Amino acid sequence: MTTSPEFDLIVYGASGFTGRLVAEYLAQRYGVAGEVRWAMAGRDASKLAAVRDEIGAPAETPLVVADANDPASLKAMVERTRAVITTVGPYQLYGEPLVAACAESGTDYLDLCGEPAWMRQMIDRYLAQAKASGARIVFSCGFDSIPFELGVLYLQNEAVRRFGEPAPRVKSRVRGMRGGFSGGTAASLDATMAAAARDPEVLALLKNPFSLTPGFQGPDQPKGNRAEYDEDLGLWTAPFVMAAINTRNVHRSNALLGHRWGREFVYDEMILTGAGEAGQVIAEKMASRHGKELGGPGGPKPGEGPSKEERESGFFDVLVVGVWPDGRQVRVSVKGDRDPGYGSTSKMIAESGVCLVKEAADVPGGVWVPGAAMGERLIARLEANAGFTFAVE
Repeated sequence: MTTSPEFDLIVYGASGFTGRLVAEYLAQRYGVAGEVRWAMAGRDASKLAAVRDEIGAPAETPLVVADANDPASLKAMVERTRAVITTVGPYQLYGEPLVAACAESGTDYLDLCGEPAWMRQMIDRYLAQAKASGARIVFSCGFDSIPFELGVLYLQNEAVRRFGEPAPRVKSRVRGMRGGFSGGTAASLDATMAAAARDPEVLALLKNPFSLTPGFQGPDQPKGNRAEYDEDLGLWTAPFVMAAINTRNVHRSNALLGHRWGREFVYDEMILTGAGEAGQVIAEKMASRHGKELGGPGGPKPGEGPSKEERESGFFDVLVVGVWPDGRQVRVSVKGDRDPGYGSTSKMIAESGVCLVKEAADVPGGVWVPGAAMGERLIARLEANAGFTFAVE
């Protein structure tokens, strides 16, 4: 990468559903030529121009044409910027050429990936090159998995402050959530299931809670695939569709931090459904539908997603609980003021990009998850700018 690139950030995929939300947020928060120098990128200049005008971005917002099927265009794009934010998925179908270009050039890369088998393949193929070039490849900078990874980090900091040690067992429990999924999320799930059906190695990676920590295999982890009564909380819980992604990222975060939370760390994610018989009925009903939330021919298509009103009326509320064998507990909450998948996710990845290039010069090249890379700096930025609240309960 050049020593003085033209841009701090390029939003690649800016004419897609999520990409335009990221561009809209950057335009509203940062303008174009102020604190953050950014540009919009995609395959079609006319579509980019139309989106620029629709979101109210300044007319001078730079537009960059690049295509995942044209490596030369990707190379030219990444050499113009310090970091690329990509919303072009499914990443297992379209993502590797951009990862390769960034790893070679030393350009930072951020995505919204919730495809752990592909992420592991990218770690295996590009970790050494990213370390050598200085590129920071940062996966999962949205609802997969920032609230959960940062929630665990925030909780463990409080545990050390209060008790002098991290909690050996941590549970994330979704207390409330309102929002929809886009067609891109559904397409990623479909691509992952198709890959698992074709390739036993992909299926094995999907089943392994430590698939993103090559060389390290920790203790058995809760499966989280059925209704369960949580003795520590006195409430019923149901499976959470994003757990198979988020838990892998949390374990990678622990590994990247030198197993700060222990090599015997146990972690899971579930949805709280309530107490007593009513809570049990809800949990069992949700468990019977587990894995079907995004599927079906009637689901959203790529380019589709929640309306502006749905995004702005959405929210999420996650309780994170640390427990010890002797009964001690620490509880914290992570809350967001927009629908989790898109209204909040667009702010998360935008602020992750700004944080990485503006505040994290000390982070070396490699393949990262956002909490391990930016930690408390990202927490502070999300609270200041992105409608997040982290609190001890």
